[in-house]
Amino acid sequence: MLVFDAHLDLAWNALDWNRDLLLPVKEIRRREAAEPDMDFKARGRGTVSFPELRKGRVGIFVATLLARLFRPNLMPAIQRYASMDAAHAAAAGQMNYYRTLDRAGHLNWIKDAAGLDRHFTAWQTGDSPEPLGFILSMEGADPVLSPDQVHEWFQAGLRIIGPAHYGVSPYAHGTGTEGGLFPQGKPMLKEMERVGMILDVTHLSDQCFDEALDNYGGPVLASHHNCRALVPDQRQLTDDQIKRLVHRGAVIGAALDAWMLGPGWIRGKTQPKEANVSLETYVDHIDRVCQLAGNAHHAAIGSDLDGGFGTEQTPHDLDTIADLQRVPVLLRKRGYVEADVKNVMHGNWVRFFKTAWNKRS
Repeated sequence: MLVFDAHLDLAWNALDWNRDLLLPVKEIRRREAAEPDMDFKARGRGTVSFPELRKGRVGIFVATLLARLFRPNLMPAIQRYASMDAAHAAAAGQMNYYRTLDRAGHLNWIKDAAGLDRHFTAWQTGDSPEPLGFILSMEGADPVLSPDQVHEWFQAGLRIIGPAHYGVSPYAHGTGTEGGLFPQGKPMLKEMERVGMILDVTHLSDQCFDEALDNYGGPVLASHHNCRALVPDQRQLTDDQIKRLVHRGAVIGAALDAWMLGPGWIRGKTQPKEANVSLETYVDHIDRVCQLAGNAHHAAIGSDLDGGFGTEQTPHDLDTIADLQRVPVLLRKRGYVEADVKNVMHGNWVRFFKTAWNKRS
């Protein structure tokens, strides 16, 4: 079954982690296991590469630009730049990585409803169509030098912005912090709405979540978010937040980071098998969104499987991203009809983006 994954940090992995994503995952793991510098537990344990995406029929995904300013007390793997100018340049470099693969025929850069429709149709009708399709997003707005630069990013092909990541950005409070939008936050949201940039509420603090929805009238999504009722943490969505997103017509992608799936997880210590974190646990979060919505039109996939972790921090029965093909079986076991299974695996994201972009045309 075709899979639409709403969150992959491909360029960050290729440039910051020096991973050749055109290679099979097994070869990337072999090379990393032989490296003397193994600072990060995820080295040698990655789960995502282009061959695995094709194997798992992950034919469409949201790919990110991730260039974080340095903030104290955050793990060094996800942030490094001392200035917005440097973050801007790094994000531009990541964009060029996608542009290079698009020109080489490995990727298809999707920027509008017509392009999405063509790509979706090709993957629905072909046995192993090429290339892989992506929509470009920015995770954390640190590279956006000012609100009036939003239109430049849009013209360059960016279609989604999440204002903050971990800690704070120049625009908003993010995961692990308390507070609202910074002075430039509201102007950036207004400019995003004006040009047609989609808002990703993932990683926003609770106060910023509310303020962002109050100040932005365009299409909203949550690319990779799980349920706070199942795993208590500010990184997760509350039931009320989920309901508010449903009311706005949003789609919520469930993430596969194990600490967001099972309660009591201690990063760096807990092991997936001992915590009994499995793909069934993952489906628990998808199912809760469906139950709160009263239908299967707002739950989807947002794996984040290359977000700075590997098999040490994924469900114990997942080896690579190709194992997303096991999710439809688990949904059917819970009584989901085939139309709803397809909605979760790809249909909801396709509908969301086509609706968002058609409203602008």
